[in-house]
Amino acid sequence: MDQVAAGMLRAKGLRSTVQRRSVLVALQGHPHSTAAELESRIGIASGGKTSSGGLSRQGLYNVLDDLTQAELIRCIEPAGSPARYELRVGDNHHHLVCRGCGQIEDIDCSTGQAPCLEPFEHKGFTIDEAEIIWWGLCESCHSARQAADR
Repeated sequence: MDQVAAGMLRAKGLRSTVQRRSVLVALQGHPHSTAAELESRIGIASGGKTSSGGLSRQGLYNVLDDLTQAELIRCIEPAGSPARYELRVGDNHHHLVCRGCGQIEDIDCSTGQAPCLEPFEHKGFTIDEAEIIWWGLCESCHSARQAADR
């Protein structure tokens, strides 16, 4: 994945640094990761440095911002939850969030093209995206709630 990450960075015109590659690799297979989860995954000790090129906590946030701005990762911010990051970018997908356990799942947009919703008024904006989060209970939390209600 490190080679793939390097290629992704170069394709966006970014320098392929150890820090940036470390974050991209840490997101592989772990969609919707928080900064704290990424921090743990790449081995950052609280306030310390790591072998991933001396990536500090602030450095992690800088890298996340750089990668988000370059559209290599996507940041979502469900209400009441820390910001979460994913590698799935450039498509029109949305999210399901469980109110019970916080599980987040990707869901493809039914219309396919962005934006999939149009506001009643544009108010002078040129709209290119609609971010939708559906809230509910995942199957496990729903079953547990039903069992508790019996």
